[in-house]
Amino acid sequence: MPDPTATTTVEPTALGFPAALRRAAMLSLSTLLPEGRLTNEELASRLGVTEDWIFSRTGVRERPIAGPEDRLSDFAARAGAAALRRAEVDPGEVDLVIVGTLTQDELTPNTAPLVADAIGARHAGAVDVGAACTAFLTGLQLGTAQIEAGRAECVLLVGADFVSRITDYDDKRSAPLFGDGVGATVLGVADGEHGVIGPIILGSDGSQAQAIQIGHSDRLLRMDGPEVYRNAVMRMSEVTVAAVRQAGLTLADIDLFVYHQANGRITRALGERLGLAPERVVDCIAGLGNSSAATLPLGLIAAHRDGRLRPGARVLLCAFGAGFTWGGGVLEWGGMADD
Repeated sequence: MPDPTATTTVEPTALGFPAALRRAAMLSLSTLLPEGRLTNEELASRLGVTEDWIFSRTGVRERPIAGPEDRLSDFAARAGAAALRRAEVDPGEVDLVIVGTLTQDELTPNTAPLVADAIGARHAGAVDVGAACTAFLTGLQLGTAQIEAGRAECVLLVGADFVSRITDYDDKRSAPLFGDGVGATVLGVADGEHGVIGPIILGSDGSQAQAIQIGHSDRLLRMDGPEVYRNAVMRMSEVTVAAVRQAGLTLADIDLFVYHQANGRITRALGERLGLAPERVVDCIAGLGNSSAATLPLGLIAAHRDGRLRPGARVLLCAFGAGFTWGGGVLEWGGMADD
């Protein structure tokens, strides 16, 4: 019988892992955008402002917009199926489908069971994560933990939001920010070829809930912009440092910082506060807007396409959203993404 008083020292390895822990990795990544576009020119005329006014306050020039007949679950399923094909994973091998969203097609059912059915993941569990703009990162933490614990071998994670469905287009303070989009990744056991997912730190502060709200009466987003800006910069700065430290690294060791594309001013403020060179920080909001749970995979894809996201790169993912919720995590990129 083991001696209960005995102690075991486990030496840490890359990204802060103890040597004995099974590790998870992103095996693939795929994104999907609606075909519709809403430009600043169109929006400015409706809001009674100029295009420059919108861009200076948001960093957005145009944003993808879903059509009235588009269903979020269909887009999530298409992105998920593409991610599975790229990872060469059969849908029947998926143990769990996680969808991060705050704009599911109906109040119930949630999106994840619809996605699981559409892609043919007949034996998978399915659950939505409601952490607003932090939902993809929250889902990444939950899916990674399932794999590390041996409770799942393969997890499909989707971040999907049609924020245009809850945007008040008469509110010039918030309407210019938001767009629609979907991103999906397949999570599996790290095999040395596809990188590894390191520590992910999550946080929340429900006392600030009134700063971003969507009520049942009109189902439109209301936001206190200055309060959100202040907290987003503070919390994402703090959790960036904490996640990097927990991975046993320094900011200088991180090749690429992929932040939730909330607002161009927030992204720039984070880079300045942390002393990061602009080329190390992904800023792709100009043509995408803020698509909530989809912005992290969209940011990864943008960096992959411009050549900054290379196999073996150490990446910091970070998000902030309603609740307030926030999180930061470190991963090593494995190189499987949309062309």
